[in-house]
Amino acid sequence: MSNQKNAVTLPPAVETPATTYAEAAQAFVEQLRGMRATIPHFTIPSGKGARERLNSLASLPPEFLELTSVARTNHAALVRGEETTPAEARDLVSYADAYAPVADELEALAQFVRFSIAAAKAKVGAEALTTYSLARRLARRQQHADLAPHVADMRRALGNRFKRPKADPAKKQGAAAPPTPPSEKK
Repeated sequence: MSNQKNAVTLPPAVETPATTYAEAAQAFVEQLRGMRATIPHFTIPSGKGARERLNSLASLPPEFLELTSVARTNHAALVRGEETTPAEARDLVSYADAYAPVADELEALAQFVRFSIAAAKAKVGAEALTTYSLARRLARRQQHADLAPHVADMRRALGNRFKRPKADPAKKQGAAAPPTPPSEKK
């Protein structure tokens, strides 16, 4: 006689897509962070409000920036010791013009990734709501009474998210009389 009881043999663990997606996403984040080093003049904001402090200076008209560079080039009295040279200023403007489309493309990519995430969740959500609806209908039948606890769990997990607000009793009785303006009160 064997001491071995009826053991259930489980299939070998298979890597789930969630793990694969998490690893792929982490690798992509690492690639994006690695790209930081390839972007000239890449600067991380120093803290809260850093962007707001830059906005007024960063939005000066390009013509104004060029005119000040020309003036500094042609008038020694306008040259200070620590400022950016006119050539460096032109280089920074060129950099800003060249990399603005890169930022636009990255922002578009971020929007598309967020939309893709929402679409994936919506697909699963639609399937879940369909399953819930079907389970609710089937649970009413005797042959599927075993679904009732699952339906109760689903209802509890879903919460009041899709319940309609109760009608306002004042609206049922008719519209209330408009308030009397202060000039007509005695």
